[in-house]
Amino acid sequence: MPNPRRRFVWEIDWNLLRTFTVIVEEKSLTAAGNRLSLKQPTISNALRRLEEHMACRLLDRSSNHFRTTPAGARLYAECRTMFNTVNGLPDLVRDDPDLVTGHVEAAFASHIECPFLDRFLADFHKTFPRVSFSTTVSASQTVIDNVLSGEACLGICLAQEKHPELDYTVLYREHFGFFCAPGHPLFGKRGTKTADLASLDYVSFKTDHLGGALAPIARLRQRENFNGHVLGLFTNLEEVKRLIKAGFGFGPLPIHVVAADIEARQLWQLPPYENPPAADVYLVTRRLARGSRAENLLVDRLLAATETVPLSDRTYPAGLSDSSGRTTNMTFPE
Repeated sequence: MPNPRRRFVWEIDWNLLRTFTVIVEEKSLTAAGNRLSLKQPTISNALRRLEEHMACRLLDRSSNHFRTTPAGARLYAECRTMFNTVNGLPDLVRDDPDLVTGHVEAAFASHIECPFLDRFLADFHKTFPRVSFSTTVSASQTVIDNVLSGEACLGICLAQEKHPELDYTVLYREHFGFFCAPGHPLFGKRGTKTADLASLDYVSFKTDHLGGALAPIARLRQRENFNGHVLGLFTNLEEVKRLIKAGFGFGPLPIHVVAADIEARQLWQLPPYENPPAADVYLVTRRLARGSRAENLLVDRLLAATETVPLSDRTYPAGLSDSSGRTTNMTFPE
């Protein structure tokens, strides 16, 4: 009797997997048909045939929602992996094995600013100039979802709860300060104490809570009994900074990211100036993922670089004191 798995491999139409991948990415059978230049009945029939092959439902859709089932999400992730592998086949059969081509799709959180990463990418490009690179920028949870689904081979973001199917490596550490803008009563004022912030209006990130990715900030606020009105919570750094500059209140921002704003006196740093809260930014990859040659090279080399460069050299601002007691060589308002 033939092995059912062997029969599946030989009998399935591989175009069904490509069609399913496009359906998931477009979140619509009609949009998938437009992208593939196929009529909607053809797309619907392809989905039906694939679900028959898989013996399970892959999509949960109605007139007002569209989402993959758990089985569909797993299949989509594997389809992305397969297509990445196929994309790298020309490299494997090329006469020049050292000529690597391909594309790397990454997902970044909104405020990724890391000189260590910039130097790595510059060196990688010099070594593999034919590899192209693109990123999507979104909230950290969306970054995680993109890596899980296979839409991105790596993510760089803050992390709250760590998903068991993903690997997390600290890429860099960033310190947060509290900032206000011109027009705020504390702007330009020296000698401000942390207690002076307790009752003031506040804007921040949605992960600024106990148990969130920015829990160190939340713990500081709890310890100092901050009780001012919270007038805005966002997933994007630019929106937090926008409301601070618009005068809604003070709020936390990564110190090294807003250095130019401080220099231009568009932002003013508030206490605490010593031992500011820090957050780790992670390189996130999917465990056992089978990427293209270009993707595997980039991920492997970036992981190796994090092992050879001490975290102290990947901590920003450089030399800043944190809760571990390291000293600072920076100057703050007095």
